[in-house]
Amino acid sequence: MVKSTKPVFIWLLTGAILVAAMVVIGGITRLTNSGLSMVEWKLIMGAVPPTTEAEWQATFEKYQQFPEYQKINRHYTLSDFKAIFWWEYAHRLIGRIIGIVFIVPFVYFLAKGYFNKTWRWRLLLLFAMGGLQGFLGWFMVKSGLVNNPDVSHYRLAIHLLAAFLLFAYIIWLMMDIRAPERSLIRVKTYNKVLWVVFFITLLQVIFGAFVAGLNAGLFYPTFPTMNGEFMPAVILDRYHAQGWLALTHDITSVQFIHRLLGILLFLLIAAIYNNYGPSLLKKNKTYLGLLLLTVTLQATLGVLALLFAVPLALAVIHQFTALVFLGILTVNLHASRAGFPDTV
Repeated sequence: MVKSTKPVFIWLLTGAILVAAMVVIGGITRLTNSGLSMVEWKLIMGAVPPTTEAEWQATFEKYQQFPEYQKINRHYTLSDFKAIFWWEYAHRLIGRIIGIVFIVPFVYFLAKGYFNKTWRWRLLLLFAMGGLQGFLGWFMVKSGLVNNPDVSHYRLAIHLLAAFLLFAYIIWLMMDIRAPERSLIRVKTYNKVLWVVFFITLLQVIFGAFVAGLNAGLFYPTFPTMNGEFMPAVILDRYHAQGWLALTHDITSVQFIHRLLGILLFLLIAAIYNNYGPSLLKKNKTYLGLLLLTVTLQATLGVLALLFAVPLALAVIHQFTALVFLGILTVNLHASRAGFPDTV
């Protein structure tokens, strides 16, 4: 960075907010079964929705040619179709807006000489991650337009994971602008422990997507047991029948692992707060306190979502809180980097 960093920070913050909005709208799209309503992928022309009754009818007729309508939604009227269309349209529109918000200011900043060579490469990586996210979105939707009128939960997991990683990377770049040459953490091992938490969090995001993709949250509406069992016996039966595939494909196994990872994350953050909190500077203890508060809220929302059969509002807030948790974790990771003097 070679010029004033404030406009670049605001630019990245705007991008982070839009990515968060896209994750939220994507969650609503999934939960309302709206994701397969737009059966075409048109980068430019697709930005304009149907405006006349004839255009709406033509779009509806295209939808009627695919499995979701033929196998599940034959009772849909044009009015029903519009209700699911708008969520998917909003999701794709936010994606287009994100592209514009990132590209146009980047060209301006580049022309004005805001970035040195290192930052140019960093931002090119950011654009590559954004482009990959767009491709993965269509790759996911495409899986539900063939025979089975539902998207692959594996592709859903990849798409969601890519969005979370994109958000975390933007937060990291923002922190580079705010505190490029200092570490605010005195305990070196703290950073290594947080990286363990980071990778467990990514694994939890993947299994959260599996739970959503398989509608596994609608089963076993009890906690802390699963209908009276800590680990249902059927999990071992499915494992013996399907092998390792059962751990990512079986509804009971997927929900059990998601629960287990949630409990593990909560206990890890609580232990980290208890062990490292007294050794940290006051400001960073606040960061760690926010991490503990967020993981507690996230675990509570997850349990409530199970108990109440995954209502839309709870499920969306649960997913958004996961993104917030990852953001706060990224801030902690950045503040505790090795190789910088631990002074303020």
